[in-house]
Parts: sequence; C-alpha cells; structure tokens
Amino acid sequence: MATITDLWRYPVKSMMGERHDTLDLTDAGVLGDRGWAARDEVRGGIRGAKKIASLMRLAARYVEAPTVERPVPHAVITLPDGSTVATDAPDRDARLSAALDHPVTLFPLLPPDALDHYRRGAADTDDFLEELRNVFGREGDEPLPDLSKMPPVIFEYESPPGTYFDAFPLLLMTQQSLATIDADVRRFRPNFVLDAPTGAPFPETDWVGATLRIGEVEVRVETECPRCVMVTRGFGDLAEDRSVLRRVVRDADQNLGVYATVVRPGVVRVGDAVEVV
Repeated sequence: MATITDLWRYPVKSMMGERHDTLDLTDAGVLGDRGWAARDEVRGGIRGAKKIASLMRLAARYVEAPTVERPVPHAVITLPDGSTVATDAPDRDARLSAALDHPVTLFPLLPPDALDHYRRGAADTDDFLEELRNVFGREGDEPLPDLSKMPPVIFEYESPPGTYFDAFPLLLMTQQSLATIDADVRRFRPNFVLDAPTGAPFPETDWVGATLRIGEVEVRVETECPRCVMVTRGFGDLAEDRSVLRRVVRDADQNLGVYATVVRPGVVRVGDAVEVV
C-alpha cells in the first residue's frame, strides 16, 4: 500500500508553488491549481516555462485560500530579486515582463468557450520536428515522446480550454521514481507525491488504467507523463541541469510520473493511504 507524503498546488502556471498538508479536489482537479497563467505578447498564446524559461524563477502563493465559489483568488508573486507583486496590482504586467525579460500579460482562468485565449501561439520554427525537439529538450540521437495518449485538443490549444493544465488535471509521482532518477521533486511539479515501497523503480507506471482510492477521494490514472525541457531549468537553489532529462529519457523511457483525472472529489491529506480499487 502507498501513502501520500507531499501535496502541491501551483497558483500560477510554471511558477514555483505551494506545499500543503491538505488539498481540496473538485471534478476539475486541485482547487486553485494553475489558476493564473502568462500570455506571450510576442508570439501569442498562453505560455509556460517550455517557452519562457524564466517563469520558473518566480514563485506564487494565494492571498486567500481558493473556494468553490471563488476558485481563483488573487495571488502574490515573488520576483527573482525578492520583491513581490500582487496579481491585482496596476503595474503587475510591466513588472512581470521586466522580471522575465519578455513581454507578458497575466490572466486568470477564462471560460472554456474563450477559444482564442487558449489557442496555441506561433511556433519558434516552421519545422515541426525541430519544434518538438526544442520543447521536449531531446538531443539528436534521442527519440521523441509518444504523444498519442495525450488529449487531441492540446495540439490546437495550449491547454484543454477552461484550464491551464498541460494535458490532465492531476500529476502523481512516487518517491521511488525520484530516487531512481536522483532528482529534486521540485523539477517535476507534481500535485501528489507518494511513498510506494513495491520494489519497482517506477511504481506508478503499474497504475495506468487503474482507479486509486486516496482517503475519501478516487482518481483514475490515465497515462504516463512525457517529460520536457522544463525539468532541466535552473530556479531557486537548483542549477540548470540537462543531465536530469538525459536520465529520464535513458532510464525511464522518457516518462516520469502519471497523469490522472478525478473520479470522486473530496479532501486529500498527507498521510492518506492509497490503494488500487
């Protein structure tokens, strides 16, 4: 049996997030997770640190806890120089753009029918394979990830409309996978970290297609998470390290962690037991 050891929520897409002892899960995922995101004012589209690497050097926390009635409250963002800016500050976008050295506009989640807001911005190159290699940080002799199990909608939109998730609302990882790869959990941005002492190097891969009961909550594990260039970025006290991605590609078949959807919402707590239903 596995156990929840860490819970994470990220108020702003691609910025450093918050560690919690409890999280509220709705049908749409962790309440308040990726409630805000930056729009690229050069090439268009909502962007994460795959494209604007310096986003990961910023940290965000909510001023008030998200609620069902107000799932995206205002947040305070800490810039690399230690100063802060609130999401409702009039100079917010100017200060974020200066800190990122890239013009951006910060947006809260918009309704799913705001399709132009979620549509992908312009690529950096007209060569589709080169674009994929850049996004996923693959070297010339490394294979590109299998994207066939990703939601088809993400090939037209930066995220499923109505969300700022890359593909699915939840990301689960185990301590065992992190130990196998020998990397800091913060590089991988999970929602749940689990201790699953099965003896396997990557225990969560055995859960794909299964439903997990976590305390009062149930989630369905949909597929493995293909890793991209973001895990190599330097931020906080972590230096840039391209060897992390090399190990993931070589030792973990390009994937680390698993994506999941919510079957039964509720509260998840550190220490909750996790069992396969």
